[in-house]
Amino acid sequence: QGQLAESGGGLVQSGSSLRLACAASGFSSEQYAIGWFREAPGKDREGVGCISARDDSTYYDDSTKGRFTISRDNAKNTAYLQIHAARPEDTGVSLCAADDSYEYCKASIDAGSGGMDFWGKGTQVTVAP
Repeated sequence: QGQLAESGGGLVQSGSSLRLACAASGFSSEQYAIGWFREAPGKDREGVGCISARDDSTYYDDSTKGRFTISRDNAKNTAYLQIHAARPEDTGVSLCAADDSYEYCKASIDAGSGGMDFWGKGTQVTVAP
């Protein structure tokens, strides 16, 4: 059974950069679009962005465009979320998800949620002022 596991979270200072990883097991994530989401304390889940399986095209929510970069390394069955110039409002749980449809992944980002095929449990990111 396929699983996703996020890592790389922790406590960082405002202005720092942070790279989160999303490692797939039990399936080849190469065939799947990978989406990143985040949950801030007391707020609804929101979409960060997606990366396609076909050509590594990326799609970002307007609120995250410019400070977040999604990439993937298919040889490692892993996708990444780079957070640039982290802000205290980036504090929360970051989660990744996989779906065999890039279009559905993008729609899930816009909606802030969705029934994507696989979900990780998340990694906590805390940004100190």
